[in-house]
Amino acid sequence: MAIQWFPGHMHLTQKAIAERIKNIDVVIELLDARLPGSSANPMLAELTQAKPTLKVLNKQDLADPLRTAEWLAHFNAQPGTSAIALDASMTAPAKALAKACRELAPNRGGMVKPMRVLICGIPNVGKSTLINTLVGKRATKTGDEAGVTKLEQRISLADDFYLYDTPGMLWPRIIVAKSGYNLAASGAVGRNAFDEQEVALELLDYLIAHYPQLLEARFKFEGVATMTDEQLLEAIGRKRGALRGGQQIDLQKAAEIAIYDFRASVMGRITLETPEEFAQWLSAGQMLDAERQVKKDAIELDRKIRFKKIPRPDQRGER
Repeated sequence: MAIQWFPGHMHLTQKAIAERIKNIDVVIELLDARLPGSSANPMLAELTQAKPTLKVLNKQDLADPLRTAEWLAHFNAQPGTSAIALDASMTAPAKALAKACRELAPNRGGMVKPMRVLICGIPNVGKSTLINTLVGKRATKTGDEAGVTKLEQRISLADDFYLYDTPGMLWPRIIVAKSGYNLAASGAVGRNAFDEQEVALELLDYLIAHYPQLLEARFKFEGVATMTDEQLLEAIGRKRGALRGGQQIDLQKAAEIAIYDFRASVMGRITLETPEEFAQWLSAGQMLDAERQVKKDAIELDRKIRFKKIPRPDQRGER
């Protein structure tokens, strides 16, 4: 299953960013520390025109600290980019954003040249909560659901520091299949755009391989590392009472339990990808996308020939 979600307001956000970026000094991209690669918008680099970028790995308190360190090193090695990790509900780390932005644009500051910062991120990444923490009051609406913020907002963090908030935005086509599943598991994708059972199985398959001890501690199982994802989902349903008549396991309810437990971080601190893994997924996705484009071009060429919009090529190479 390919997970895609790009409702109309995201298209408007894309246009708004393209217009706003002309007068922006630094771009903050808020990422989910549990899936830093999958939550990085590949369309943003094009939209932001190589502006200095601060990658903020939000929800670090929910993520695997060792993997967070790997991702910070990965992003900090990129040109024109800095990276920090924080928990948006913590006041002191949040204030580090202003310092990091000033380091990226040292020539901006003061009333003559105020700092202008654009903050972007996928839906439900914690952007509104972070801004409210920075401002010290409820400046934006928050919610544990994708698509809460719908309009751009300008917020003054200091007399010479303006922050432009944009609605959460994905990208029109997710070519990395694993990213689609991870985004759905995190809550970044609208609930009607994916199948909970399929997402839960992908999630559990990864957790069995990388975090079996956390699963055993959470669900009081033994031998999780030897289970398949289907077996584990059934065991979760049985353990948590997700049963229908005749003691049949309600797999839909079991899937919802697994996804909820991940989102609430009651399983423990988990990160669903490493820089190396994501690079492999991206390379495979790009290859498949290129193959799809070749097939699409061939179909379009055949259509034009059949409808005589272009002449049929001479198979002998003669003119």
